[in-house]
Amino acid sequence: MKRALSVLALPILVVVAVVVMASVYIVDVREKVLVLRFGEVVEVREQPGLYVKVPLIDDVMRYDARILGLPTKPMEVTPLDDRRLVVDAFARWQIVDVGRFRRATGNGGIDLAQTRLEPIVTNAIRQVLGSVPSTTVLSNDRTGLMNQIRDKARSEAEDLGVRIIDVRLTRTDLPAQNLNATYARMRAEREREAADEIARGGEAAQRVRAAADRTVVELTSEARKKSEVVRGEADARRNAIFADAFGRDPEFFAFTRSMTAFERALKSENSSMVITPDGEFFDYFRNDGADRANPNPNPRPAASTALDTAPTTEGADALAPPVTDREGKPLGADAGVTLTPMPEELATPPQAPAVVAPGGAAAPAN
Repeated sequence: MKRALSVLALPILVVVAVVVMASVYIVDVREKVLVLRFGEVVEVREQPGLYVKVPLIDDVMRYDARILGLPTKPMEVTPLDDRRLVVDAFARWQIVDVGRFRRATGNGGIDLAQTRLEPIVTNAIRQVLGSVPSTTVLSNDRTGLMNQIRDKARSEAEDLGVRIIDVRLTRTDLPAQNLNATYARMRAEREREAADEIARGGEAAQRVRAAADRTVVELTSEARKKSEVVRGEADARRNAIFADAFGRDPEFFAFTRSMTAFERALKSENSSMVITPDGEFFDYFRNDGADRANPNPNPRPAASTALDTAPTTEGADALAPPVTDREGKPLGADAGVTLTPMPEELATPPQAPAVVAPGGAAAPAN
């Protein structure tokens, strides 16, 4: 008898353990639980703990009580200014009424709920963004737009037993074809700005270059003017010295000019001349002109003797007065150049009047 009871006790204990385990369930803090009896909701458990149900009759349906995410697919929206935009969004939602959620989704659960929530969020995005211009959508401050989208989607999602917590616009761009056109326009604007900067720089460089060229021309012209003035005054001084030197003896001047003419005309280049032998060109071949010479009767002493006999510098300056131009200014004064005074030995000596001898030849006066 006892042995039979011990044999039957083990199966009974197993059955009791199975029954107890089937009638007890645990609700996690991250879950919300529905107890279904023949498909109808009999109990809603939202608080964590250990609960009892009717075994083999009641079913336990568990749903995630945490905040869930819903990313939307990229969509094209048309703002108020008819400028198309590509928008991505991300919504966060949570189950708040498990019974209503069960009746709305059935056995589909969270996957079916997300499938039904996506068009709700998409329609809310299109409605809100379609009522504002694209500049507002593309601005950095879009919090007001996202709050409007959230409120509109929340009111439409209440029938599902869920609550839309937040909606965020993750990306707001132009379509690919419009984006290329926008980049091309931006590139053209930058190139135009660069061309303007280059043009302004070239204009400034041209002004600097023109000013530098003008300065060079002015300096060159002024230097050339001064050099011409100095050269002209020097030529005048040279001509004055030559005139004075040759004026002392006109016959010697004529003789020198004739010798120069002979040198230039009688070069060894097979030159031919047709001229009469008794012409004026050959006067000095027939007569050296000594009878017509009028040398200085009082020749000046040598330069060393003049320097030795000169008492002071003032005396030398008195013998060699400064040379002036037609206006009485010193030569080279207009060009800023000081000329060296004429040496004493080149000064014009006093000329004695020529005395005509009874024989007809000119004789110097004593």
